[in-house]
Amino acid sequence: MTVRTRFAPSPTGYLHVGGARTALFSYLYARKHGGQFVLRIEDTDLERSTAESVNAILEGMTWLGLDYDEGPFYQTQRFDRYNAVIEELLDKGLAYRCDCPKERLEKLRVDQMARKVKPRYDGCCRHRQVDPNQPHVIRFKNPADGVVVVDDLIRGRVPFSNDELDDLIIRRSDGAPTYNLSVVVDDADMQITHVIRGDDHLTNTPRQINILHALGFEPPRYAHVPMILGDDGARLSKRHGAVGVMAYRDMGYLPEALLNYLIRLGWSHGDQELFSIEQMIELFDIADVNKAASSFNTAKLDWLNQQYLQHAEPSRIARLLSPHMGKLNIDPSEGPELADVVTAQAARAKTLVELAEISAFCYQDFDSFDENSAKKHLRLVAREPLTRLRASFEMMAHEDWTPEGLKHVVERVGEELELNLGKVAQPLRVAIVGRAASPGIEETLMLVGKEATLRRIDKALAYIDARAAAS
Repeated sequence: MTVRTRFAPSPTGYLHVGGARTALFSYLYARKHGGQFVLRIEDTDLERSTAESVNAILEGMTWLGLDYDEGPFYQTQRFDRYNAVIEELLDKGLAYRCDCPKERLEKLRVDQMARKVKPRYDGCCRHRQVDPNQPHVIRFKNPADGVVVVDDLIRGRVPFSNDELDDLIIRRSDGAPTYNLSVVVDDADMQITHVIRGDDHLTNTPRQINILHALGFEPPRYAHVPMILGDDGARLSKRHGAVGVMAYRDMGYLPEALLNYLIRLGWSHGDQELFSIEQMIELFDIADVNKAASSFNTAKLDWLNQQYLQHAEPSRIARLLSPHMGKLNIDPSEGPELADVVTAQAARAKTLVELAEISAFCYQDFDSFDENSAKKHLRLVAREPLTRLRASFEMMAHEDWTPEGLKHVVERVGEELELNLGKVAQPLRVAIVGRAASPGIEETLMLVGKEATLRRIDKALAYIDARAAAS
């Protein structure tokens, strides 16, 4: 048997991180077993489905690198097939027309709830002749007795009694097929062998199995993945922050870091934290996914992203960092090589956005000094070392502006004034960067360049003089 999995999102919004995790699990299962991964767009909700949402899903899949082997297939392009199956069920007496008015159905629901009975359709039209030319829906004739067993790959054996399942609608009064019918036909036609999806679909599964049996199809194996919770224990939603995949891209996360984080939400392999996609394929097993829900932890995602930023090829990170620099009105071609900035700064940032912000000083002058840093380091005693440093830097030839040459100048000024390195380097760092944190001082000076260094020392000296005059 060739394993065939699918990811089947509804295009009613962005690609949710919960959906991305489901897609990842389906992708890994197919790749591990030499199978195919299919993308299907379940766009039968004509009122809520949009082309913009479809594009957001496709963009998210591409950014994550979850390449599908077939698709995308669109359900709205398969209505003829669904209607043919519905007619087949009607002909075999396995479905029937229902014209029960909304008022009757609502009264039925209210009465059942008052009697503390699970609300379900009572089969009123099962044995009635309904005029096909009048408005009506089509219902599947669910078996009246017996048990449907979902042999779930994560949860194990989950039984459902047929007498608790109602005759669900498979075609609406407007002629549109419903989710439970179309998904069954698609899974059968596309020869899906394993359905990995969120556990919110678990109650749909027995109904879908019954329809598959009625059509003479062998049901796929099912695995229902527990939901993702926010830090407050509620289902992850917009109020917890970003939940769309592309929002994480815009916030400066790397796709491999997000994938790594998502696979660890409910699955583990010993104490290992970092996984390449090849390791994920080799080690992942759907049967090892936890039955309990997992909580999203942004701090853990930040840590993972920082690991990838530090260890990725600087030239690649530079390409990803460039648009974030552009958002700060910085043209990275007008300054040091962005890959050199990445090499110097990557260990200091959790995201690309943060990396851009702390690296802006390499390309543009800052408006003001960090107040605490300036108060501590830009004092009157720093005036003489900064003045000597400026004079020495101004005399340096372009070819001497190297980390070694710059380090020599800073150390020499410290020796001349009998000051330890910190008393010289820290005021210089605040003068050049605007704050008391940066890479090594010689590396910082190298990235900023000679002209900006002289200009910023002048600004720091003016700040010191103004501070002295005010006191």
